Parts: sequence; C-alpha cells; structure tokens
Amino acid sequence: MSSLNIAQSIAFSGLAATQVQISVASANISNADTKGYTQKTANQISNVTGGVGTGVTVTGITSTVDKLLLKSLVGATSDLGSANTANNYLTQLEQLYGNTSSASSSTTGTSLANTLASFESALSSLASTPNSASLQANAVSALDAVTAQLQQTSSGIQKLRSNADQDIASSVSDINSDLQQIAGLNAQIKQEAAAGQSTADLEDERNSALQDLSTQMNVSYFTSSSGDLQVYTSTGQALVDSTAHPLSYTPASNVTASTTYSSGGFSGITVNGVDVTSQITSGNVGALITLRDQTLPAAQSQLDELAQQLTASVNAVSNQGTSVPPPATLTGTATTSSSAPLSATGTVRIAVADQNGNLVSYQDLNLASYTTVGALVTAINGISGVSASIDSSGHLTISATGSGNGISINEMTSSVGSSGEGMSDYFGLNDLVTGTGASDIAVRGDILSGAAGLPTATLDSSATLTVGSSVLSSGSATIVNTLQSTLTGSTNFAMAGGLGATTGSFTDYAAAIVANIASKATQASSTYTAKQTAQSTYANSLSSETGVNIDEETANLSTLQNKYSAASELIQVINTMFTSLMTAMQSA
Repeated sequence: MSSLNIAQSIAFSGLAATQVQISVASANISNADTKGYTQKTANQISNVTGGVGTGVTVTGITSTVDKLLLKSLVGATSDLGSANTANNYLTQLEQLYGNTSSASSSTTGTSLANTLASFESALSSLASTPNSASLQANAVSALDAVTAQLQQTSSGIQKLRSNADQDIASSVSDINSDLQQIAGLNAQIKQEAAAGQSTADLEDERNSALQDLSTQMNVSYFTSSSGDLQVYTSTGQALVDSTAHPLSYTPASNVTASTTYSSGGFSGITVNGVDVTSQITSGNVGALITLRDQTLPAAQSQLDELAQQLTASVNAVSNQGTSVPPPATLTGTATTSSSAPLSATGTVRIAVADQNGNLVSYQDLNLASYTTVGALVTAINGISGVSASIDSSGHLTISATGSGNGISINEMTSSVGSSGEGMSDYFGLNDLVTGTGASDIAVRGDILSGAAGLPTATLDSSATLTVGSSVLSSGSATIVNTLQSTLTGSTNFAMAGGLGATTGSFTDYAAAIVANIASKATQASSTYTAKQTAQSTYANSLSSETGVNIDEETANLSTLQNKYSAASELIQVINTMFTSLMTAMQSA
C-alpha cells in the first residue's frame, strides 16, 4: 500500500508539473507576436526523500534575458530615436529653402539663389531703360520676392524651433509616464516575488518600458539586489530608485531668433530642481535640444549673414542715387542723437530740386568741420530751402521746405564712421532695404507701395551747379548697373552657422546655404538608416535569444501532451491496482 501511495504521489506531481508546462507553452505560442514578450520556461526539480525519488516540483516560471545584449539594445534604441528626430526635422528644414530647379527645364527653381537670380535679371532689363516705371516696378517686385523669401524661411526656422520646444514638452510627458510605469512595476515585482509568484511577465513589461524610455532620452540603469530597476541620467541623477522622479519642463510661449536656452528664453529640463538639460544627449529629446539650440540657430545665422550683407550692399548703392521726382523728405534708418560724435571727412552735396529735377538750391558740406551730429544738422539747416532735425525716434530727417520740391544727395567724397560709409548711407537716408536680419528684411515701404520712386538717378556732381538747370539724371543706368555689379561681383561673407568665411556673389552664397542644408539633411538620412540597422540587429539578436519559436513550442506542446497522457494512464493503472488490492484484502 505504501509503495502505491508513493507511486500515486509521483504520478500526480508529474501530472501537475506537466499541466504547468503545457500552460507555459500555450502562453508562449499565444504571445509569440506580443511586443517585448520573452519565451518562458517552467523550471522543475526532482523531489528526493531518503535517497528515493518522490516526484517533481515546478519551482518557478522564468525567462532568460542577456543583460549585456539588452543594454546594447537600449543604447541603440536611444541613438535611433535621436537619428529619427534629426532626420525628420532636417527634411523639413531642407524643404523651407525651396528647390534649386523644377521638374520642367523651361522654368526656374524656387530656392533663394533662383530668387536672387530673378532680381538680377530684372535689374538687367531695367538697365536698358532706367526711367521705365514698369521696369522699375518689376525690379522692386523681384527684390520684394527676395526679402519675402528670406523672411518666410527665417519664420519657418523659428517655427521649427518652436515645434522642437513643444515636442520636448510632449516627450517629457512620455518620459514621466515611463518612469511611473517602471516604478509601479518595481513594486509589483517585489510583491509577487515575496508571494512566491512568477515575475517574468512583469519583468518583460518593465524592459519594454525601459526601451520606450530610451527612445526619448539616454539613460543608465541597473537592477538592485531587491529586484528594483533603478534608472539614472548619464551623470547619475536618479530618475527611478525607490520611487519615480519625474522631469519638469515648461515650453516657451513664443520663439524668435533671440530666444535661447543660455539666456533663459528656454527653461531647463529639471529633476527635483536640478537642471539636467545638458545630460540628455541622445534619444528624441537629445536631438530636439540640439536642433533647437544649435542646428536651427546655425541655419538662421547663415540667413542673417546673407540678409545683412544684402541690406548693406544694396543700401550702399541706393544711397548714391535719388528718385525722380525727388522725395520731399528723407528720413534715416540709423539711430543717432544730436550729441553723438561725428567722425567724418570729405564732402557731401545736398540739393533741393523741383519735380522735374531742376535745381532750386544746393550746398557742398565739408564734413571734417563738424564734430557732432547736432553740428551737422545745424549746417544742413543753413542750406536755403532745407530743414533738418533728429526726430523722436532718433533718426536724421532732411526735408525740402518749398511746396513741390524734394531733397537729393550726392555722397561725393564723404566718409563717415569706422567703415568709411558715404554720408547718406551712414544715416540710412535713402535705404532701399530695411531690417536688421532675415526675420525683418523688407523693401522700404513707400518704395514698395509706389509712393516713392526707385532711386535710379544721381545728383549732378559737377564742380558748380546752376539754379534752374536739370541736375537729376533719370535716364542714366549708372545706379542700376552698380547695383547689379554689386550683386554679381565679389562680396565678403563672414563665417556663419558652420559655413566658412567666403568671397563671392550673392547667388553663390545663397546656393552655398542651400547646399549646406541639403548636405546636413542627406547626412541625417544616412545616419538614420545606419542607426536603424544597428538597432534592428540588436533587437533581432535579443529576439532570437529570448523570443518565441513557434515551431519549437508546438513540438514541445505535443511532447507535453504525450507526457500528460502517460501520467494520466499511470494514475489509472495505480487506481486499478489500489482497487484490486482493496478487493483482495476484503476477501481475505
């Protein structure tokens, strides 16, 4: 009887163990396509009493994950998140700059270089007939297209920076969800382990949360002796230890070219009051920080260099000219004051002419005679028919006092300031373009609207002028040709946004900007492909080691079913033997 009891116990233990193994195998097959699921194994040991086997016991359900391979996958996932974000943003940035050519060979592209070339073409047409109102309007319109494209591209760059900032806030929210999930799973795993239950599925969930977290930012981590997964920033700031430590971030309400992290325009990403922005160098957030604070500002600085050089070059030429009829008032764009010192040499000619360009009055001023702007204003006021002042905005204003008359300036040999600009150019009295950079560059409003004419004429520079004679050369192509030569000739461009200092035409520099952005976009795409391959390799390796092989599990399930049947039959045989034994004992 004792032997039968032992046999029955052994058979029942085998049946119970096989049931657990069948359940595990079925779960493996069912979860073969579940993200993050790893193959589970029911571990069993032999029970031995007094040197005699007394059955089997399932000690737990586990999965085996290569920790080094998982760490490599986490790092690769972080790199892929960074590369993916950079690739997406740089693709958008490249699109802002337009196409260098269109699909049709009969039309031009829409890049900055193409738009500048269109302006040059309009100037070339105007040079043949400088006093043509329609050709002047075409040239103004072409220049407006250049300034508008610079503004739109600049605005697009700042919009991308704003988007990156908003995406950082969104990613921080996702990070906090992952941190809370990991902390919650830590607690569940400890609770289940204390109760002697399997924690394998919970560990799978935790590893998946860790990989999701690494997509957003680079982290370091380890599993403590208590079973907690502890997560830190790259320099050791705790994100999850005994509890989750969420990130804090407030996106900027408005983003302009002057909005920077270093100046406080963007807030820091903090954990428990500690700024960890610089510690996040990979993942989506790492890429977004780099894009917002480095890549996109570099693109903006290149645009600004183009816009500033264009403004300075075009205005240097336009201030040599005058429109016909001459404007009643010239108002400078430079800010100054009466007490501002004036360092100047040479002669400037200021004249009053009627609507037909005939001389009313004029005077040549020796600028070396005036040490302050106020002294110069006084001298200009001394010219017959002229009034000058510094307005409330700090701009030099020169007006003709007679009805129907206008002001014209010939810079002659004047040289003002450290750069040696002509007097009109120094004060910006006849600027064609306004603005301080790509964000606000524009054709002067009254010229764009047609209220003022394009300054294509020049004031007669003869030694002496006669009142009543024509002194404005409206039919001369001098100013237009000079403007075209300035655009197509050599201009010195400073180093900006990764582009080295260079000398060339404006279209050359614009093309270099577009090529630079295209190169960055191409590199970002290549990097993304490489990181995608690397991450996929690690993921496939981990899946190969820990994933479910349905063929193997199906074969295993068939074997287990046979074992289960055998154990069931054994129990039936033992039961029959018990019955026979009991009958025999009753007969005795």
